[in-house]
Amino acid sequence: MDTDFPLRKIIHVDMDAFYASVEELDYPELIGKPLAVGGNEVRGVVSAANYEARKYGVRSAMSGYLAKKNCPHLTFVKPRFTRYKELSQRIRTIFFDYTDLVEPLSLDEAYLDVTINKKGNPSATLIAQEIRQRIYDEIGLRASAGISINKFIAKIASDFNKPNGQKTVNPEEVLQFLEDLEIRKFHGVGKVTTEKMYRLGIFTGKDLKSKSLEFLEEHFGKSGNHYFNVVRGIHLSPVKPHRIPKSVGAERTFNENLSSEIFMLERLEHIATELEKRLKKSKIAGKTITLKIKYSDFTLQTRSKTLPYFVTDKSLLLETAKELLYQEKMENSVRLLGISLHNLNTDKKKTEAEKDSVSLQLQFDF
Repeated sequence: MDTDFPLRKIIHVDMDAFYASVEELDYPELIGKPLAVGGNEVRGVVSAANYEARKYGVRSAMSGYLAKKNCPHLTFVKPRFTRYKELSQRIRTIFFDYTDLVEPLSLDEAYLDVTINKKGNPSATLIAQEIRQRIYDEIGLRASAGISINKFIAKIASDFNKPNGQKTVNPEEVLQFLEDLEIRKFHGVGKVTTEKMYRLGIFTGKDLKSKSLEFLEEHFGKSGNHYFNVVRGIHLSPVKPHRIPKSVGAERTFNENLSSEIFMLERLEHIATELEKRLKKSKIAGKTITLKIKYSDFTLQTRSKTLPYFVTDKSLLLETAKELLYQEKMENSVRLLGISLHNLNTDKKKTEAEKDSVSLQLQFDF
């Protein structure tokens, strides 16, 4: 693959059904049973499901009621985030044995740039195999991985041989891989965009590649340029070891739907307290406060206000959230409230990794 942009060796490691697998690790009696973490058959939302449950259509973000309807013998367990964070840190410790260029996306997935690595191993494929084996030997959990020249392709590749597998897309295979790929499998192309692309006759990467930049920008705005580039294997975003958050928030799902604004204000005070703790711990402030409301019929609404100054204080967060709550009349009872802060004081900061524009052109052996 001839390029004018830097080729990197990127690994995307994605833990297999992480939350559910941790529960099975700690409670072996759950192994082999359809399992959902979070929610229950009455209300709440599924945070994760093991592969046995997924056979019945149980998925994350699904209501507990629907999950139980799909799989009557489903077992629900409460999430234990302290335990998940503990094991996530142990997994990251393994990553750092190979490279300092580790970009966590969540507790259960991360990008690693192993172009130059601590083991002096020229094969990103072998490094990924070794990392996955160590995670299993040292922690007892399974992981899948994708390996390629950039984060976009590595992310897609990690889904190909799940669970407990990996896929490498070598530089010379990139263009064909992307052309053959179903458009719904492109990372970042969600359900709505997929349907729009279908209407425009775009079903595969090859179809996408046939469209001009002008066509894509006309129909997809700024995202058009992104689609034009990624289908040609161009994605220049480096692995960022110190990811800067774009927002910080806190939210709560209630055991019973709330119809009284008095009760909502009481819950908002608790949420604002939690958000203040997170902001001060992270030393982050922001100007735009967003109130998130999920109604009993699962419709979602957000209301935002931008202040002329940065805030972290609970009283200001709560005052603005109250104003947003009273902005318009509630049409239904509420099952979830959340407050988040955007337009942060970190938005213009750059990490050293972002400042480093040195291109490494190496002999690639994936």
